[in-house]
Amino acid sequence: MLIKIYPENPNVRDIEKIVSCLDDDGVIIYPTDSVYAMGCSMKSKKAFERILRIKGIREKDANFSLICSDFSHLADFAKVDNVMFKLLKKNLPGPFTFILPASGRVPDKVLGKKKTVGIRIPDNTIPIEIVKQIDMPLFSTSLKSEDEILEYITDPELIHDEYENLVDIVVDGGYGGNVPTTIVDCTGGEVEITREGKGAFLL
Repeated sequence: MLIKIYPENPNVRDIEKIVSCLDDDGVIIYPTDSVYAMGCSMKSKKAFERILRIKGIREKDANFSLICSDFSHLADFAKVDNVMFKLLKKNLPGPFTFILPASGRVPDKVLGKKKTVGIRIPDNTIPIEIVKQIDMPLFSTSLKSEDEILEYITDPELIHDEYENLVDIVVDGGYGGNVPTTIVDCTGGEVEITREGKGAFLL
């Protein structure tokens, strides 16, 4: 199913339809403030395993991030001190994935043997409204393309053509970007950018 949503004014009924799908172990593809992503509710082991099969990866090789709706939500799933909180406030919402120490509320299936988790608050109302409605983070993984030139698929209709038999809903939020998030590792002694992507990071 392809659902068109305008980021400036998301239709409440459409958001509810997506949330109902996620509550029923659904898998969706949706826009962020960088590239399109594939995701599911954090509570759904069945949907998580389905995404692994779709992407052809093993659980131990999976790098999922959590999409949170705001800073208080983020603090439920990552350990953040005052210094780190100020850094996050400078850059979020925005196209950054912050690697942070995970709290006990992050499921083991995401952590594996790691004690850290990637956290995002995208600057896009569509995923934010979805997360607010389901009242828990989305497991999220960027949607890569098989194309040798374009690393990410940007056209939602082409995404739907390719994935309509694999996922439950493709959310058309307009053309996506083809530059992924900047990954910022905050788990060592110093803040380290481990992948240069979209956005101007502020220290």
